[in-house]
Amino acid sequence: MAGPAKIGLVDRTLRNLKGAWNDIAQAMTGARIVASDPSLPPEDLARVLEQMRACLEGRGGEVSARARAADLGRTYLALNGKGRRRFLAILAKDFDVDRAAVAAAIRALERAEGEPMRRQAERALRTALDAPRIKLLRQFTALPDGVKFLVDLRAELLEAGDDDPAVAALEADLKALLGAWFDVGFLELRRIAWDSPAALLEKLIAYEAVHEIESWGDLKNRLDSDRRCFAYFHPRMPAEPLIFVEVALSHGLADSIQRLLDSSAPVQDPRQANTAIFYSISNAQKGLVGISFGGFLIKRVVEELATEFQNLKDFATLSPMPGFRRWLERELKAARAPLLPPEIKTLAALPGGAAQEDGLAALLATAGWEAKPALARALKGPLMRLGARYLASERREDGRALDPVAHFHLSNGASIEQLDWLADRSEKGLSQSYGMMVNYRYRQAEIEANHEAYSGEGKVVAATQVKALLRP
Repeated sequence: MAGPAKIGLVDRTLRNLKGAWNDIAQAMTGARIVASDPSLPPEDLARVLEQMRACLEGRGGEVSARARAADLGRTYLALNGKGRRRFLAILAKDFDVDRAAVAAAIRALERAEGEPMRRQAERALRTALDAPRIKLLRQFTALPDGVKFLVDLRAELLEAGDDDPAVAALEADLKALLGAWFDVGFLELRRIAWDSPAALLEKLIAYEAVHEIESWGDLKNRLDSDRRCFAYFHPRMPAEPLIFVEVALSHGLADSIQRLLDSSAPVQDPRQANTAIFYSISNAQKGLVGISFGGFLIKRVVEELATEFQNLKDFATLSPMPGFRRWLERELKAARAPLLPPEIKTLAALPGGAAQEDGLAALLATAGWEAKPALARALKGPLMRLGARYLASERREDGRALDPVAHFHLSNGASIEQLDWLADRSEKGLSQSYGMMVNYRYRQAEIEANHEAYSGEGKVVAATQVKALLRP
């Protein structure tokens, strides 16, 4: 359901944006979309360039400036993918930093004598380093949904993956602007419930990135009385969730996402729950990738839940291991992941089994192995051990945990509490991690110490049962 919902949502948002900007642009005499072809052919480039220069010149008052920005925005929205890439290339290259002006400012700073002159020269250098395109981008913030437009603009830049240095610099400029505007101090935490506006609920369906919401009934189940959903919002995007987390209130740790999301299961009394399970965290805005506020969201929600339910003692996740299967297949192919001795004999005795790594690969390639009790039991030991190693020991070149979800939770002060065997039997779960999931635990008194241990020393805090899986 999420795919079609997302497409319909984008189309409707785009129509609304175009309509609002059309009205503003009409305030300026002669307003028109200057590109005759959505691919922005060479004969239209000069007119678009002139539009951009007119925005920067700032003739007239505030109303005229908004009208010119709206007119330029309409031009961009009318383009197709090829045309938008050409539009962004013009913005990146023709409105880049004036390097001659920067060089002159540097020379002036080097010659400056005395504190007043040095400070004046430093201000001049900062001004010279401020590319004109930044000023142009800021003009969109005066328009309805202008901030959302810029967020989506960065998403398109990231999706294009342009290796042109000028376009890459434009993306960096936009990221810096958005990073300042979306500081966590400006964000509002709100609970989303079944009686929230339908348009907002539709966005939950569209933006859910971890466990797809299958239907409105599925969504209703996720927002029932024993569940909670919280999201961050920005004042300039009040109807758009930036990131949201789904929580189940339960007894003890959850070890199966299918059971957790079973809509036929009886609703629990949240006042009797002792554990809050964070089972899905979704970034809703691709254009805000790399601008971190997910960790703040979890800490805020922990505080909210602890205040609402005094009986809650544990705060944990039921999290995917999205890179585990890919890592293990790579390690097996390179013969770098030998099985631990206790499992070799058991696996070798199975039909098609072998003591070598290629034997494990062959067994894992068996269709429906997860539904064959003898095979699943035999594979559980080695996969649990290898899963613990993947989460707790494998690193990227920069020292971060190899698994992105593990890095997120460990850097936010969680510990690895428990690996869950066949906790996600969906096609996605089996393709990502052979169905395995993991519980990360957030203990309020230990969050800061765990964060410092991981971020400062690269130390992963893990429960005894996880450490046992790491022993030879």
